Amino acid sequence: MDSAVLEASLYTVKAIAILDNDGERVVAKYYDDTYQTTKEQKEFEKNLFNKTHRANAEIIMLDGLTCVYRSNVDLFFYVMGSSNENELILVSVLNAFYDAISQLLRKNVEKRGLMDNLDGVVSILDEIVDGGVILESDASSILQRVAIKSDDVPITEQTVAQVLQTAKDQLKWSLLK
Repeated sequence: MDSAVLEASLYTVKAIAILDNDGERVVAKYYDDTYQTTKEQKEFEKNLFNKTHRANAEIIMLDGLTCVYRSNVDLFFYVMGSSNENELILVSVLNAFYDAISQLLRKNVEKRGLMDNLDGVVSILDEIVDGGVILESDASSILQRVAIKSDDVPITEQTVAQVLQTAKDQLKWSLLK
């Protein structure tokens, strides 16, 4: 048997990161010990950003990792896997991550909105990958699990049904006091 044949593994994602226009970390999560210290991680991220911020490609091999990425306004989204990882699987994780964040931020994906909803972004990240194992790749399912409550939505952006339900709930609780 050829020694180059590798065993299949569920641990497909090595890291996920979001960097800003300057290559600075906004959110990053590493799932193995490839880069053990924060200093090593930030050096890798800076190198990754320098190689990708002007490129039109969607994939790069860097430091023995397969990195898929996309940019939007002032953010760069990255998903990293091992050098022998299937790029299509990594792209499906990247798309699920980006699409869920896009839905969370109501299609206004930029750094300020992301920072204002950082708790939701981290929850989305945790719903997609756990310890390097892909759990979900459907943005709608991810958002349902994150369970963004209608209470967090400004009243001007709520549907009439949501406003009526909120009013009913408040009336019910005021009568029960």
